Amino acid sequence: MRMRTKTASTVLALAAGLTLSACGGSDKADDKAVADVSGTEPKKSPITLDIAKAKPDLVLKDTSEKKYELVKETAGRPVLLYFGYTYCPDVCSTVVSDMATAAKKLPQAEREKLRIVFVTTDPERDTPARMRKWLDAQGGQDIIGLTGSFDTVQAAAKPLGILVDPPKKEKDGSVTVSHGAQVVGFSPKDDKGHWLYTAETTADQYAKGLPSIVKGENP
Repeated sequence: MRMRTKTASTVLALAAGLTLSACGGSDKADDKAVADVSGTEPKKSPITLDIAKAKPDLVLKDTSEKKYELVKETAGRPVLLYFGYTYCPDVCSTVVSDMATAAKKLPQAEREKLRIVFVTTDPERDTPARMRKWLDAQGGQDIIGLTGSFDTVQAAAKPLGILVDPPKKEKDGSVTVSHGAQVVGFSPKDDKGHWLYTAETTADQYAKGLPSIVKGENP
């Protein structure tokens, strides 16, 4: 098992370095994860976008195997949206765990408003049941897991400036899944993405900014 992360160019006009995670995974117990991370840690997290991003009109299946319409289900709510996959050996679990940890520090009323949404970039292997088990293991019992056709997921990520490449099977049988490691924060006031977190964002940074985001204010 291996994972490498490198700087990627996105359609977002940002001064900070953004990352593209290329993660390889298999079911072999003796595989090891190796990480090579490059990129510039932002001085401020989240980054406030100059141009707000429209929430993708995603219609996928949740971990209960029910249809989930992202725009409809999250209208008027603060949202953190992340594209990743459960076989990722390092980055995805850290990002999801950090978001879950920060959300639990919110007052109950604010926590109930927040929606954290995880969209798999590896839908062939990430079944609803596997996603639910994996999200729960990261402390994300309240996180919404979504799966569907890869083309649908890729098309939704692109306008947000998040690169998602098709899973690639390597000669050794492992699978490499390349995806942007950014988390987009959407305001409850206009349902648009105004903030961007990177893979380097810590749980403490999420916790510091979330109360403002829940209110639709710049952290």
